[in-house]
Amino acid sequence: MSFMTVKMKDYIQLTRVDKPIGTLLLLWPTLWALWIAAEGLPKLDVLLVFTLGVILMRSAGCVINDFADRRVDAHVKRTENRPIAAGRISSRAALIFFFVLTLLAFLLVLTMNKLTIILSFVAVGLAACYPFMKRYTHLPQVVLGMAFGWAIPMGFAAQLDTVPNYAWLLFVANILWTVAYDTLYAMVDRDDDLKIGIKSTAILFAENDKLIVGLLQLSALLCLGMLGWILVLPSVYFMGLTIVAGLFVYQQKLIVDRDRESCFKAFLHNNYVGMVMFVSLFLSYL
Repeated sequence: MSFMTVKMKDYIQLTRVDKPIGTLLLLWPTLWALWIAAEGLPKLDVLLVFTLGVILMRSAGCVINDFADRRVDAHVKRTENRPIAAGRISSRAALIFFFVLTLLAFLLVLTMNKLTIILSFVAVGLAACYPFMKRYTHLPQVVLGMAFGWAIPMGFAAQLDTVPNYAWLLFVANILWTVAYDTLYAMVDRDDDLKIGIKSTAILFAENDKLIVGLLQLSALLCLGMLGWILVLPSVYFMGLTIVAGLFVYQQKLIVDRDRESCFKAFLHNNYVGMVMFVSLFLSYL
């Protein structure tokens, strides 16, 4: 196997291109926002810019996350073989790669209107600071929710050149959903995180983790229901919410024993939540 092939595999692993769940969890809320803002199919250039932007920024987020965790990943079974932790990619090379990916995403944003460009600076700030939050607060998942959800106001800005008030309700719903599913993800690593001093909502919630995740899921549903009422969306949207409620119940069933593999399966299952919401919105605007 050639040196270039090996290096390419390392960079693919660094950006998690081979594990698209993060990209999908970032893409679905972006598509929700674009479809609502356009009341149907958004402008083609906006759709392309945001889709490519999601891929680039998720990749950049993975790079800066591994840079931030370079000294602790080696002590966690699930992450010990990541390229920076294992020494296959240097910290300097990772930082350069992060800035290149971010620059490419920013060049895409420059094709949008002024408001979208201004909002993009917040997106970069959230993406860059999130990985470091787990050292200072037990609520890094809230920052992740803001980072993953910032494409929502940006999407409205790109499509409408303004961010209507109801867009922030969608933003809040996404934060609640993100905190819920990323707590499931953090439950997988809770034992390792406690040993090395990493903070998370899974540690903060402790024995109340399943209850609080359920409450977060319910709150997200209520926000999405309120959004549907404000926008006078048809019954197919609320049918979608009903299906999502069923998916959340299934996730609660999966994590009943807090088994690591089951918690990770519940986390991955949230791709279906995002997809169902998008399909319901797509059908609502046909």
